[in-house]
Amino acid sequence: MSTESNNIQPVRFFHRGKIVDVSGVHPTRSVLDWLREDAHCTGTKEGCNEGDCGACTVVIGELAADANAPGAIGGLQLQTVNACIQFLPTLHGKALFTVEDLKAQCAAPPLQDKKHPVHTLHPVQQAMVDCHGSQCGFCTPGFVMSLWSTYEHHQAEGTQPTRQQLADDLSGNLCRCTGYRPILDAGQRMFDLPAVRLDTKPVVAALTALQNGGQDLNYAAPLGARIDHFHAPRTLAQLAALREQKPRAQLLAGSTDVGLWVNKQFRDLGDIIYVGDVAEMKTIETRADELYIGAGASLESAFEALVQRVPSLQDVWLRFASPPIRHAGTMGGNVANGSPIGDSPPVLMSLDAEIELRRGDVVRRMPLPDFYIDYMKNQLQPGEFVQGLAIPLAAMRRQVRAYKISKRFDCDISALCAGFAIELEAGRDTVKAVRLAFGGMAATVKRAANAEAALVGKPWTQASVATAKLALAQDFKPLSDMRASADYRLQVAQNLIQRLWLETRTEDALSLEETSVWSVMPHAPAKAQAEGV
Repeated sequence: MSTESNNIQPVRFFHRGKIVDVSGVHPTRSVLDWLREDAHCTGTKEGCNEGDCGACTVVIGELAADANAPGAIGGLQLQTVNACIQFLPTLHGKALFTVEDLKAQCAAPPLQDKKHPVHTLHPVQQAMVDCHGSQCGFCTPGFVMSLWSTYEHHQAEGTQPTRQQLADDLSGNLCRCTGYRPILDAGQRMFDLPAVRLDTKPVVAALTALQNGGQDLNYAAPLGARIDHFHAPRTLAQLAALREQKPRAQLLAGSTDVGLWVNKQFRDLGDIIYVGDVAEMKTIETRADELYIGAGASLESAFEALVQRVPSLQDVWLRFASPPIRHAGTMGGNVANGSPIGDSPPVLMSLDAEIELRRGDVVRRMPLPDFYIDYMKNQLQPGEFVQGLAIPLAAMRRQVRAYKISKRFDCDISALCAGFAIELEAGRDTVKAVRLAFGGMAATVKRAANAEAALVGKPWTQASVATAKLALAQDFKPLSDMRASADYRLQVAQNLIQRLWLETRTEDALSLEETSVWSVMPHAPAKAQAEGV
C-alpha cells in the first residue's frame, strides 16, 4: 500500500456545537447533499444547484488571521457561500453554520410545557415573521442566513446597514413570490429587536484545536473500484511540489465553476488538489511598483483592493455575481478558467496586469493577453499553476472604467464586459496610451488592437472616437447566442467607447456620480461610504 493511502484522514469541521468527522463520502459530495441526506439538516434547500438562487446559502466560519482585522467577529471570519457547489472536504478545519443553528443561539424561554411550547426565534427570523418576509418559504432559509451574516457583521461594528447595503448583501438570494420589499424591511427590523449574538468562544476553541492537530489534508474515498484523493496542502511550496507530482489532478479553488462541472455536466474529476488552505496564495499586497494579488485571494477581497485604488471599478465589483460567489470564488480562478465572458480579465487587461505562473520552483510571468491562446485554451504547461496577478501601480493612475452589460442587473452573466483605461498627454488633449479590453466579443477575452491604434497619438475628440468605433468592427466578429446577438454586442461595445469619451473628455466630462447607478440609489453602499468612494 502506498504512503499516500496510509496517510488518509477524515474531513473534520465544526457543526451544530461539536467537531464532526466525515469519511467514506466521495470528495465531490456537496455540502448541501451532506446536510440534507447525511446530517438530516433539511432547512437548507436545493433550488438551482448551481449557485444562482441562494436557497442553499450557509455561512462558513474560519479563524481570522488577525482578530482585529475588518470583518473579524470574535476571532472568526464569517462569510456566506452556496452549499450546493461547495465540496464537503473544503470544510476541513472550518465551521459550518446553517439555519438550524440560529434557534440554538436564543435563550430557552422560562415557561413552557409540552402542551404549550414557547418558540423563541432569532431576531433575523422574528423580523421575517413581523414583516411578512416569507410566503412559500422555500427561499427563506437562504435569505435568513444571508441576513444573519449581515446582522453579525454590523452588530460587531456597532452599525446598521443602509437599505441599499442590505440589497447588495441579498443580491445572491432570489425570491419568486414574496418580493424583496418585505425582506428588506425585515433586514432593517432585525436591528430593532433585542440583540442575540453568536458565542464565538467555543467555535474558536474548536477550530484552534483542529488547526493545532491538523496537517495537510489527504482525504480519499472510493468511486467504484477506484480511490479518488482530495489533497489540501497548506504551503505554497507543498502545493507546487504536489502539482508537479500530479499534473493531471484537478485544481480547485472556490468551486464556483468546478462545482457546476459535477452538478450539471456530471464530470468525473478524479484526484483533486485544493488551494484554499494555502495562506500564501491569498496574499494581497503592494510590492514596489505593483499591486500583487495571490491567485487564491477571493473575488471579494481582490476587487475590494482594486476599488480602494481605482474607485471607478466599484460598479463592476458589486455586480460581479453575488456575495456568496465572490466570497468563495477567486480572481486567479476566474482568470485561469479562460471563459470569454469572465468579468475579471477585461478589467485586469485594461490595467496591464501580468499573470504569474509556477511549476515546481520555477516562476514566470507574462502579460495577461498573452496567456489566452483560443477558446478555453491557455499557456499553462503540465504541472504548472497560476500563482498570482501583478498590476502596475502606474496603470491605476490612468482614467479607468469598467462596464458590465447583462439582462439582469444583479447576479447575472455578462453579455459583454469591458475594461478601459486612457491616459492623455500632460497639458494636451492627445491620447498617450489607451487600453480597450472586451469579454463576450470573441473566443477569448482580448484587447481591441485596431480601435486602440486608431486613438493613440490622436486628439481625444468625438471624431477620433467615431474612428475607433469603426475600427472595432475589425477587432471583433462576435457570435449570436441566448444572451445577445452579434449586432447587439458590436453596437453596445461601440457605445461603451462613446461612454468612455463622455466620462473622460477634457471639457464637461460626466462625473462618476452622474454615471454610476449607485448615485441614483437612496443611499450609497456602506462599503463605498466607508472607503470614501
